[in-house]
Amino acid sequence: MRTNKNKKPKVLWFQAVTCNGNTHSFLSANDNRMKLFLDSFDLIYHPSLSVGISLKEIIKSKIEIDFLLVEGAITSNERFFSISGETTSLLLNQLVSKSKYLIAVGSCASYGGLHAKFEQNEDIKGIQDSLDVDNLYSLKHPTINLTGCPVHPEWIFQTLFTLKDYKKMALDDEGRPKELYYGLAHHGCTRNEYFEWKVESKTFGVKEGCLFYDQGCRGPMTHSNCNKILWNDVNSKTRVGMPCIGCTELDFPRDNMFETKKNIGIPDQVPIGINKRAYLSLTGIAKTFKIDRLHKKLID
Repeated sequence: MRTNKNKKPKVLWFQAVTCNGNTHSFLSANDNRMKLFLDSFDLIYHPSLSVGISLKEIIKSKIEIDFLLVEGAITSNERFFSISGETTSLLLNQLVSKSKYLIAVGSCASYGGLHAKFEQNEDIKGIQDSLDVDNLYSLKHPTINLTGCPVHPEWIFQTLFTLKDYKKMALDDEGRPKELYYGLAHHGCTRNEYFEWKVESKTFGVKEGCLFYDQGCRGPMTHSNCNKILWNDVNSKTRVGMPCIGCTELDFPRDNMFETKKNIGIPDQVPIGINKRAYLSLTGIAKTFKIDRLHKKLID
């Protein structure tokens, strides 16, 4: 029996101050997952996909929004008028007043991200700091932050389906879903044996060597599962020889992202879960061993 489309939960995607990176990520999702999403939800508006209806028309209508997805940082500055001719702050609050669940898609929506750091005089914030108090408490669930630059499309799907089926999900201290952000990007990394034996890569783009000690990789202190679910079902940053830049953490973006900050040759930060003295002791022991296999090319 065919499901009545009107019974599907309504999803609206609102873009604020953004580079559209999360939209591009979303549109590169696995075909089967995208089909399941479209079969299960009614995407009533996306500025890059919708025709025939505007945000203003939706705001003025009696349409209720089940899931409001917000991409981009928020500001009341009129320099950043949206395509609807209003400030992103005003539109956000108008949309939230019609919504049940609010999901920040990406680091800019979650806490301001790149825009908040590099345009500090423009009053740019994340959605949590931009909501009117009445709207904040009208939602059926605390705001959900899907941090990342951009987010993996699977994080969006999993969040929507979890809320659709169970009406709630456990969040960490930063408002991120625990089931998505409980582990580290380091988990699942194909370079973990190099990490354990402190065999460092000296350049980007190669399959051999760890990228933590010299190349600035943040995998051991970044909450993310992108080394397990992979991008485009194929790859991840570290698999192609690029350091993890920690884009799911609230200190992103950092200065000098492609170098490991050190003090007298000692990394300023060590992997989560171990104190610096213990880590340095393990490092010193590991470096006394030489495993020939790890010092050779994987593929000649």
